[in-house]
Amino acid sequence: SHFGSSRLSSSDRLSPGRSASKQVSSRIIQAMPVKFADIPKEATAILNDDYVVSGYVFKTKQKTSWAGAVFSSQVDLFPDDKCATPAKLTWKLPKPFGAPFTIDKLEMDKGGKFKLEASQDAVLPGLKVECKTDLADFNKVVIVDTYTGIKDAQCIFEFKATKPMDFVAEATYTKGIATCGLKFDAAVLKGGLPDVGARFASGPFFCALMATKGLSTFDLAASYKATPEVKLAASCQATAKGGLGAAQVGAVCKGLYKVKVAMDGSACVSMKHNVAPGFSLLGGLKYGSKGVTYGCQLSIE
Repeated sequence: SHFGSSRLSSSDRLSPGRSASKQVSSRIIQAMPVKFADIPKEATAILNDDYVVSGYVFKTKQKTSWAGAVFSSQVDLFPDDKCATPAKLTWKLPKPFGAPFTIDKLEMDKGGKFKLEASQDAVLPGLKVECKTDLADFNKVVIVDTYTGIKDAQCIFEFKATKPMDFVAEATYTKGIATCGLKFDAAVLKGGLPDVGARFASGPFFCALMATKGLSTFDLAASYKATPEVKLAASCQATAKGGLGAAQVGAVCKGLYKVKVAMDGSACVSMKHNVAPGFSLLGGLKYGSKGVTYGCQLSIE
């Protein structure tokens, strides 16, 4: 992901006869519901995304003229003495050879291991079916059903093809400025507790609360748009037994410059520079208990 890349479509721009409050509300509803794990993302993305504070990475992404196929590569430069340029290659093939499905990801990592993800969204109205496999062990094949046929709701059921009772299910629902979610696995059938979460967005304010691990771990994240160019964010985690265990605060300016400080005493800074359209540099530095580390990423699209 790249910060500072969000754009408004033509339908999102303020038009005559349409109030700003109604338009903002419309955008919130259109953007939700989200996956359960993404409930706090509005704030956590400011704190966690695009901090390259170790190593050197070269990324490319190229859309081809062959049926809209997309080729991506990621090369980690000089990670150790044994291999100077280990790479990860990824292909996306919409409707390959006219097939009625999409290959969302065909990936080969530096170890020669594969990942394949394919999907079909024309099975039933509002239903998308995905299949994930490592192309090595059939027992690891995973099926993901995503249903969005209910207004303002999203339900996801993920299970192993050879063992359907090994599943994870989640549901999220949005109403106005609020979104709530629920996630559980087979343990709930034996008395286990589900994970729950909720988020609220109003004007420049955003906050999210997640209760996981049997409602014993609580994560709070919040953000505030101080000016059109500056966003502030904070997050913390607490457990029923240990109390406050982690916390951090951060800020992003113009979608290009980021800084954060954590409870453990570490501090990070990050800067992105758009050299030319489709050509960007991302660099970061971290100061912590192990001293200073730094990294850089070059991206070409």
